[in-house]
Amino acid sequence: MHRAPVRLLTPAMAGVLERIRRARRPALHTLGPEAARALYAAGAEVLDLPRAPLARVEDITLPGGDGQPRPARLYAPSREPLPALLYLHGGGFVIGSLETHDSLCRQLALRSGGAVVALDYRLAPEHRFAAAVDDAWAALQALVEQPARWGLASVPPAVGGDSAGGTLAAVSALHARDRGWPLALQLLVTPGTTAYADTPSHRLFGNGFLLDTTTIEWFFAQYIDRSKRRDWRFAPLEADLDGVAPACILLAECDPLVDEGIAYADRLRAAGVPLDFELYRGVTHDFVKMGRALREAGQAQAVAAAALRQAWGSG
Repeated sequence: MHRAPVRLLTPAMAGVLERIRRARRPALHTLGPEAARALYAAGAEVLDLPRAPLARVEDITLPGGDGQPRPARLYAPSREPLPALLYLHGGGFVIGSLETHDSLCRQLALRSGGAVVALDYRLAPEHRFAAAVDDAWAALQALVEQPARWGLASVPPAVGGDSAGGTLAAVSALHARDRGWPLALQLLVTPGTTAYADTPSHRLFGNGFLLDTTTIEWFFAQYIDRSKRRDWRFAPLEADLDGVAPACILLAECDPLVDEGIAYADRLRAAGVPLDFELYRGVTHDFVKMGRALREAGQAQAVAAAALRQAWGSG
């Protein structure tokens, strides 16, 4: 038996949720995509750590899946050629941007000693499935094949992301395996991995724990036809995971997506894939971006950075 869900929350996490409740912000699913993006952007870094100064913060472009260049941002703690992490932001495939995840990308670069390349992939509903997937694959291929073009080290990159970005990262790692592209690591933070939001954790934490069931369904409706959800490019649990890159998976206990994250970790272990796995108790989805309020955010960022250093052979 589960304990009453609210009692699982840490005091700090409960306090964050209470402040959010008192702010009375409209639910994302009650807004149009543009308004939802603006609302998310306005609050996305309120609880993040201040943007850390770095030696390199450069707006660049990477190839997109439609043959057009996509905006990206490169973060690095020095100007020497460094190994790279392609980072794919969260936001349900509908919201999120380079700006909403700037602080997190800076922390990952600072803590890991490597470069982080954040991609502004195409969003739904203007660009439905599989536009975001195609953009992630095109960008990753460029970093694998032409790292010197952006002043990066000629070593296998890593790929990572949070939430929907974690889904895209997992799918990109599968594609890299199939194409024979070498990868150092897949960093998956609270990823979605299943075709349908139907696990017990979706029922347990689907209301009042930051990411609600109604919002998840709204995101998915913008992004993909329900008949296509069994496609592994949307639900990587549908894929064969043998031979995929080593993984670091970071999950939140009080998250509707936690069960599918655990299931993905179990499948990776069963396939013999090297895995670092951490479950942070008493926190919700998006906790990794709450470094001002939650000690668990800093802990998760440190674990991610250590996994990257180890994967790159630098720690």
